[in-house]
Amino acid sequence: MHDGGTPHHDNGLLGEISHELRHHAPFTFLGALTGIVIALTFVYLPLPKGASRVLFSIFHPTHVFFSALATTAMLRLRGNRNLLATVAIGYVGSVGLAALSDSIIPYLSELFLARYDAHVEAHIHLGFIEEWYLVHPLALAGIAVACWRPHTKSPHTAHVLLSTWASLSHILMSLNQGADPMTFALIPVILFLAVWAPCCTSDIIFPLLFAGRHKSPPHPDQEDQGAADD
Repeated sequence: MHDGGTPHHDNGLLGEISHELRHHAPFTFLGALTGIVIALTFVYLPLPKGASRVLFSIFHPTHVFFSALATTAMLRLRGNRNLLATVAIGYVGSVGLAALSDSIIPYLSELFLARYDAHVEAHIHLGFIEEWYLVHPLALAGIAVACWRPHTKSPHTAHVLLSTWASLSHILMSLNQGADPMTFALIPVILFLAVWAPCCTSDIIFPLLFAGRHKSPPHPDQEDQGAADD
């Protein structure tokens, strides 16, 4: 049983990971579908090309904050009280995996799309370098907030949506005044892959690997019972 009263079948760490990945797949897919609407809006209004760069500068650092919040909260709610380990895991799990989700996977996808669509020019944008003055302080702020009041429901939901929009913003920066229909058809698939595994890894799998087995994890989409006591 979860602490909040929700049944939980403990089949070991791999069982927990498999359960969480399956549970979050539909929600992540719905989030990815919003990407096609935003992409069409950007390309066919059209909005200034620099707008996607501004959005990436907003969504990526904010994503890092909520990722650090969710990752650290999962550790704390599992009973981890080692402050140094918590900060290290929360930092790497947010900054490193956010870069994978928002920058590296979109960039690799852009390289693939550019082979078939002349409108696509692949460029990688690494937020922890280009927006270092936002990304690193927000990661530490997310860790601090979660250490003070660990809570996973809202941070995880916000994390998934912000990651979707940050990944999309990176892709939109590669489009030059339009795109082939196949590119638009592939955008939701790319966003799903860019968000689903990295976000679940950051919020759930990564902290579970280090938190130990002494306490069942709360479900990220449930209110955490007794979080204020931590």
